[in-house]
Amino acid sequence: MSRGTDWDYLLPLLWEALADTAVMVGSALAVAAVVGLALGVGLYVTRRGGLRANRVVFTTENALINLVRPIPFVIFVTAIAPLTIALGGSRIGREAAILPMGIMASVAFARLVEQTLVALDPGVVEAARAMGASRWRIVWSVLVPEALGPLILAFTFGLTALVFLAGAGGLGDFAIRHGYQRFNWTVAWVTVGLIVVLVQAVQLAGNVLARKALRR
Repeated sequence: MSRGTDWDYLLPLLWEALADTAVMVGSALAVAAVVGLALGVGLYVTRRGGLRANRVVFTTENALINLVRPIPFVIFVTAIAPLTIALGGSRIGREAAILPMGIMASVAFARLVEQTLVALDPGVVEAARAMGASRWRIVWSVLVPEALGPLILAFTFGLTALVFLAGAGGLGDFAIRHGYQRFNWTVAWVTVGLIVVLVQAVQLAGNVLARKALRR
């Protein structure tokens, strides 16, 4: 039986859903920040003409990313359910959602990292090479700092996308169960409005940080 818009009942559930979303998105982005950045840099340095060109490594990594990226999130969750169960003991719930969200965020961010680094002026790399910098130093002391502004924007975009994916006990799940399934459009729209506010706040913070990085 629907409880309608009984906010005394719904508000504690809404805050719990908000906390679940924050945990899932934060954990997934922590994974993406490390794994996605490493994968993106790997694509850049191993591509033809890269700092450490390696056709086998580039082709393999590129194929894996292209394989995962187009898969709809719901289908991807189902596909890796055995792995999720093996690692976390369940395929549903907040903790179970972190693994697929982390993987999807990592491959998406990796492609954005690669595209950002490729767009940089090749002269920056040549100048660093002329000064005798090692490949490792060129990547982490020259390329990544040079691309920091666009990388922050790319990372922010990934975060805003994940907010909408988070449905395993998060705001999306709350909107569906207490709004859509009970035909309570007030609850549904309030939840959607909260998600939009969160996305806008994150996007604004990302834009501010990116501007500061570009002015360095």
